Amino acid sequence: MESSKMGHQTWVFAVYIVMTSLKGVSSMKLHRDLGIGQKAAWFMLHRLREAMAAEDFLFSGPVEADETYVGGLEKNKHQHKRMKAAGGPVGKAIVAGVRDRSTNKVAARVVDDTTSDSLVGMVQDHADKGALVLTDEAKGYLPLKKAGYSHRAVKHSVGQYVDGMAHTNGMESFWSILKRGYHGTYHQISPEHLDRYVAEFLHRHNERPKHTIDQMGSLVRGMDRKRLTYERLIANGVHARRRMEELAA
Repeated sequence: MESSKMGHQTWVFAVYIVMTSLKGVSSMKLHRDLGIGQKAAWFMLHRLREAMAAEDFLFSGPVEADETYVGGLEKNKHQHKRMKAAGGPVGKAIVAGVRDRSTNKVAARVVDDTTSDSLVGMVQDHADKGALVLTDEAKGYLPLKKAGYSHRAVKHSVGQYVDGMAHTNGMESFWSILKRGYHGTYHQISPEHLDRYVAEFLHRHNERPKHTIDQMGSLVRGMDRKRLTYERLIANGVHARRRMEELAA
């Protein structure tokens, strides 16, 4: 809220709207609801998402681990934005996540790829050694046992989605909410800002069992010692666009 020209009451209303909008809220709707400019609403939303970024924590397990692809279809993009390759996930960002079965809490972040370094690394950052990890058959999870975890997988390629307690339905439910927000509320999310949007959906999911006033309090507490200037916010977009142009060249 540093240097904000908006009063505390406007911020409180914004926190309430964000925490009670299951699929997120667009800057256009927020600017209409609060009577502020759209640009100011967009900046406010990103500052609130920055406050929602969670500290790292470990799950005791069992945990579900899964990944998803976020982004529009290549055929729907302008020619200069298309990647020179084919395939469903081409040009999309990858988000990896881990869900704790006992608490229903989820951790997730944008990753560079689906190699074992990225996927097993995500598990190591959020699950205790020795925990049971439940995944699909993606090859990136194969080194989990060598990394000190118990591991069971379901084979989606042959139509197997549940094998006893082995499934990733909880993570897939979280991905479903994230993508409903993407397609139904935001329509497009810039890759350089995706981590903040993921943090927003994580925070709402993990705080969902609490009363609304407590959910709002958790967001306000997250503001402590966090700062996002407008210059830094838009600078990330400039660097990302240059990177995308280099990849497409």
